[in-house]
Amino acid sequence: MTTNQNKPQQILTKLELSGFKTIRNLPDNFSFGQINVLIGANGAGKSNFISFFKMLSWMTGSDFGLGEFVARSGGANSLLHDGARVTPMMQASLTIKTSGGLNDYHIRLSHAAQDTLIFNEEKYRFSDSKRQSIAKWTELGAGHKECELRHEARINKTAQTILHLLQQFKVYQFHNTSETARVRQTWDLTNNKFLLEDAANLAPFLLRLQKAEPKAYRRIVETIRQIAPFFDDFVFEPDYGKILLQWHERDTEKDLVFAAHQASDGMLRVIALVTLLLQPTNNLPAVIILDEPELGLHPYAINIIAGLIKSVSLYTQVIIATQSMTLLDYFEPEDVIVVDRIERESKFRRLDAQKLKEWLEEYSLAELLEKNVIGGNPHR
Repeated sequence: MTTNQNKPQQILTKLELSGFKTIRNLPDNFSFGQINVLIGANGAGKSNFISFFKMLSWMTGSDFGLGEFVARSGGANSLLHDGARVTPMMQASLTIKTSGGLNDYHIRLSHAAQDTLIFNEEKYRFSDSKRQSIAKWTELGAGHKECELRHEARINKTAQTILHLLQQFKVYQFHNTSETARVRQTWDLTNNKFLLEDAANLAPFLLRLQKAEPKAYRRIVETIRQIAPFFDDFVFEPDYGKILLQWHERDTEKDLVFAAHQASDGMLRVIALVTLLLQPTNNLPAVIILDEPELGLHPYAINIIAGLIKSVSLYTQVIIATQSMTLLDYFEPEDVIVVDRIERESKFRRLDAQKLKEWLEEYSLAELLEKNVIGGNPHR
C-alpha cells in the first residue's frame, strides 16, 4: 500500500496567503503534508481557509468565474481582511510539486468599483527538477476581472499543465441535506464522471461505478452496511435520462424502495463520504478538501470515515477542517494544524510531535485540546 507507485502525482507543498477574510497572513513556513487536519474554535478561521480553495476552484475551473464567486460571497468587502478600507488587496502563491519539478502560481487581487475584485497581478512558472535554477515568472498582466491563466492554457503547454493542477483541488461539503438539496433531487444520467462537490450526482455516479467498477462499487455498499446495517443495496431506475438516489433495505419487501427524500441527513452524508473516499483511486482528485466531514455522524461512523481518510491519503492529499474530538484522535500530531483567532486575525500553527511527546504518553490529542495544551480553544 505504501510503495512509490501509490504516491500522489502532485502535492501542494506551500501556500502563501494574505488579506483573505480573517487570514491577515499565513506564517512564512506554512507547509502541507499528505494529511492536514485543521482544528480550532468556532469562528477561528478554519472555514475561511477552506473558502480560499473554493474561490480558487471557481476562478480556475468554473464557467461562472471569480466575479460570480465574489457576488455570491457578499462582495469583495466580505472577502478582504476587515474590508477594503483596511485591506484593499489580497494575494496568494501556491507551490505544487510534481515528479517533473515545482509549479508556482501567484495572484494579487484588488478591490474595484461595484465591490468587485480585479487582478493586479497574475503569473506562473515551472522550475524543472533537473535544473538547479528557479525559472522566471511568466506575467499575465493586470486589470482583468477573470483568471487569464485559462486563456493562456489554450496556447501554452506549461500554463495548461498548471491550470490542470489547480483544477485538481476539490472542496467537498455535504452539509446541505435540506428538502431542496440537490442530492435529494433527480439528476442527469450522463453527469457521472466525477462526484460533484455537494454530491448532487450521487445516483448517476454510483450507477457508473456499478457497471464499470464493480469491485469499488461493492466496497462502497459493504462499507455503508457497516455504518447502517439495515442498508441492502442501491436501486437504479433511470427514467427519461434522469435518475434518483434510491435503495432497498434488509428484511423488507423487495418492491419496497426508499428514496433520497426519505433519508436522514446523516444517512445521505454517510453515502456521500463513503462514495467519495472509496471511489477508484484513478478517479480521485489530487487534493481532497473536506469541511467538517463529521457533521451529523455517529461516533462509530466517524471511526470508519477516519480510517477511509487515512487510506485515501496514500493516493491523494487531504485537507480537513473539523470540530470533532473523536475524529481528531485518529490522526498524528504532525497532521494537525491549530487555528486560533487572536483579536481580528486567524493564526495557524502545525503541532510539533516532539514537543508534545511527554504529554502524549498520558493523554490523547483530543484530551490535550480539551485541556488547552495545544490551543484551538476560544480566546477572550
